[in-house]
Amino acid sequence: MRLVKRILQRCLIFLLGALSVWLIVFVVFDTADHRLPWIVAVCVTYGLAAYFILPNVVRLGLKLLHRGIIPSYTISSDGLPGDPVNLVLIGTLEHLRQAFALAGWSTADDLGITSSLRMARAFLTNSPYPTAPFSTFYLFGRRQDIGFQEPIDNSPRKRHHIRFWALGLAHSEDDMTDASFWLNTEKPSASQPVLWVGAGTRDTGLSLTWLTFQITHATAPDTNAERNYIISHLTEARVIGDVSLHGSGTRLMPAKVNHYITDGEIALANLTVGTKA
Repeated sequence: MRLVKRILQRCLIFLLGALSVWLIVFVVFDTADHRLPWIVAVCVTYGLAAYFILPNVVRLGLKLLHRGIIPSYTISSDGLPGDPVNLVLIGTLEHLRQAFALAGWSTADDLGITSSLRMARAFLTNSPYPTAPFSTFYLFGRRQDIGFQEPIDNSPRKRHHIRFWALGLAHSEDDMTDASFWLNTEKPSASQPVLWVGAGTRDTGLSLTWLTFQITHATAPDTNAERNYIISHLTEARVIGDVSLHGSGTRLMPAKVNHYITDGEIALANLTVGTKA
């Protein structure tokens, strides 16, 4: 029975893929090509395919496959695995902002039309944009609450960066290997001390996302090194306490997740910036 179910799932995925190709080539492009110059038709087709048709097809395909795994990594807007979770800090939102400011990092701008256009211009001209926005990733059923970054060589193409999601402090005693920790969708008040669950990676240049071909940053694969880099900066700035390591959701063996290498461990520390005299 399981084999039959798997075969049916694969058939549905194949039909879904074939339908998406037909829709992109014979509906979208054919319609645009009859009404617009060829190069414009190609651009319009790419935009609709990469940012609307394919992301929805991927999300539907993943639902058909019933991917109900414990998320030890974030989820992109396409529904695919994103950055591995590798850092948790405890404190208020103001403490978090102060800590990264003292460490020399900038708060990322909210993603919108203006910030996206500015980011595109900065990326193409390689001009500084220290508060550039991040693409949207999801954890606990919602987009990131805040993000911080440090440019490399003052370039918007390369940067150290981390996204954070707030989780109620009551969950600090929950087992990170239990699904209830990761599947909780309640957003706590950031005015009180909370768990700031973060996913930090290093951007290295330009890339295209897998399956949907959206334009995005390429990232360095070793997220363990990036986790250690962020911890070292916060430690040098004396804004965090002792660091302990904990296993994330379902422990990842040293392997690749969306082309990432991770040991599956999460660094946990208290923010101390707000407790100094």
